[in-house]
Parts: sequence; C-alpha cells; structure tokens
Amino acid sequence: MALAEEQPEKHCWVCFATERDDHSAEWVSPCRCKGCTKWIHQSCLQRWLDEKQKGNNGGAVSCPQCGTEYHVIFPKMGPLVYFLQQVDKALSRASPFAAVGVVVGTVYWSAVTYGAVTVMQVVGHKKGLYVMERADPLFLLMGLPTIPVVLVLGKMIRWEDYIVRLWQRYSYRRKIPPVDGPSAGDHLSVSRTLCGALIFPSIASLVGRLLFRQVSSNLQRTILGGIAFVLMKGVLKVYFKQQQYIMQANRQILNYPERNAEGQNEGGEEDTEDSGNE
Repeated sequence: MALAEEQPEKHCWVCFATERDDHSAEWVSPCRCKGCTKWIHQSCLQRWLDEKQKGNNGGAVSCPQCGTEYHVIFPKMGPLVYFLQQVDKALSRASPFAAVGVVVGTVYWSAVTYGAVTVMQVVGHKKGLYVMERADPLFLLMGLPTIPVVLVLGKMIRWEDYIVRLWQRYSYRRKIPPVDGPSAGDHLSVSRTLCGALIFPSIASLVGRLLFRQVSSNLQRTILGGIAFVLMKGVLKVYFKQQQYIMQANRQILNYPERNAEGQNEGGEEDTEDSGNE
C-alpha cells in the first residue's frame, strides 16, 4: 500500500507560529503562494489588512509575495447601514470640491471687503459709503474684487528696470555691456509683491496727507500722494540699482600669488615690529 503523503506543517508568515502552537486557530490560504508562505492565521491577516488599508475598508490589498489580490467579503448589511455607507462615500467625493469652493469664496469676499475699504480710504469714509450705497450691487460685486487684482498687476510692472537699462546703455562711459534682466538677488518675490500692492493705498493716503495738505479732495490728495510715492521710490531704486551695477562692473579678482605675497609682507612686518618691541 502506498503511504499517504504527509501534509506540510502550517506556518503563519506574520506571527511565525505553527499549527502545533495553537490548535484552535483559524487558518486561511488567500493567495497562490506555496510552501512556508501559503498559510496565515485569519486573525493575523485581518490585522495586516487593517494596517495596509488605513481605514479604507474598500481598498484592494494584494499579497506582498505573489501579488494576488485578496478576495474579501463582508456580511450583509441592513438598508439603513447601506444608506449611511452611500452617504459617507458621497460626502468623501464631494468634500474636495466643497473645500475648493470655500477657499475661492473666502478669497473673493476678502477681495470685496478690501476693495470697499480701499474706496472709503481713497475718497473718504462718508463719501465712499455714499457712493457704494448708490451704486449698482452687481457693479460692486464685480468691480470691488478687481481693485486688489489691479494693484498686484501694477506692482508687477517693474518700470525701474527699464530705466536702469537705458541709463546703463546710453549714460555709462565705460564700454561695459548693460545687464539684461534683474540684478542678482533682485528676484520677484510673491509675498513682497502682494504685501507692497495691498499696502499701497494706505501709503498713498499717508503721503498725500503729509505733502498735499492744501488739497481739499481726498481722492485728489491720495492720487497725488501715490504718484509722489511711486516717483520717490522709483528714483531711489534706480539709483540703488545703478550703484550696484557700477560696483559689480568694477570688481576685480586678485591673482593668487599677489594675495599670498601681500599676506607674507604683512606677516613679515608684524614679525619685525614684535622683534623690535622685544
């Protein structure tokens, strides 16, 4: 009689226990693996699935050795639980779009508020309220948010760079090619551009009050203050950039022997002074 082939002993590839360690444990062979990785405890596989799915019970999980996708079934649920599950899935799908809508709405109404505050700051508090109360609501909802947008776009126009290039090209006597583009370290900063654009109406109003007190109209005084601030800032920026360009154009790199010789001479002089003092 042929001897019946002995079944290999089951080993759990998660906890490394055998069937002799726990005879009451439930075993499962969920994939095409053979040998020592064929069997696994049902409880160990459940914990391993929980770690891999990370709360997403519907996520597919495959065997790390052979790549076979595990076939997982759930017990039947009642109609209420099914309804709640569908609601949860719908909310999960809609939440990203809702978050985008909230962010866009927040930015929009912040722009509307900023535009209204800017109008009252430029033309005066009472007159600004009077103008906005008499204006068409649709016009306000479309026009007020464009105020910060226009300020940011205007801030991005770097007219000082064009003047610096013209100055370098036609006024500098030495035959040095002008610098194309912004100078080193003068990159366009988003935060600096945004803050400078949004604070510009306040600065224009302040400069207008300091330099043009004789002007009675708040609007005219703010416009003149803004023009004066832009011109003063532009002149200082052009002068600063030109000086930076001159410094960079006249820089020199020393030869290594000359620098070494200077260091030796200075060291020799110090040694001579020290010996004379002694």
